[in-house]
Amino acid sequence: MILRGRVLVKGVAEGEAVVSRKRISFLGDIDPETGEVTDRNSDISGESVSGKILVFPGGRGSTVGSYIIYRMKKNSTAPLAIINDVSEPIIAVGAVIAEIPLMDSLRDDSGKRVDPSSVISSGDHVHVNSNEGWLNIER
Repeated sequence: MILRGRVLVKGVAEGEAVVSRKRISFLGDIDPETGEVTDRNSDISGESVSGKILVFPGGRGSTVGSYIIYRMKKNSTAPLAIINDVSEPIIAVGAVIAEIPLMDSLRDDSGKRVDPSSVISSGDHVHVNSNEGWLNIER
């Protein structure tokens, strides 16, 4: 399934998806040293986002989250790409400074808005091409 979306940070990435239906704060919800989700209330608690395509509705929390994303990139524990329903500035800035491909506002072939967490499942193989504004989901 191919979806198109708004490009916030250009790039290309391909890998396994990890999908949360909850908003994420990179300050406190994820260990930047390991990439593991440490928030016990998260629906992906205990999972690693390192080297994955991270799909979640959007960010929440402290502006320090942008720097945590950058720190994760420097630690090689960052996601390969981020897909949001609606990105907010904290996630966008973090993705920009860490050079992580970022897309949101996905639409299907008919132009209908699609919630990424309703069409992408953890374990799906996702190819993100935010240079051209599309992603491909393989099951």
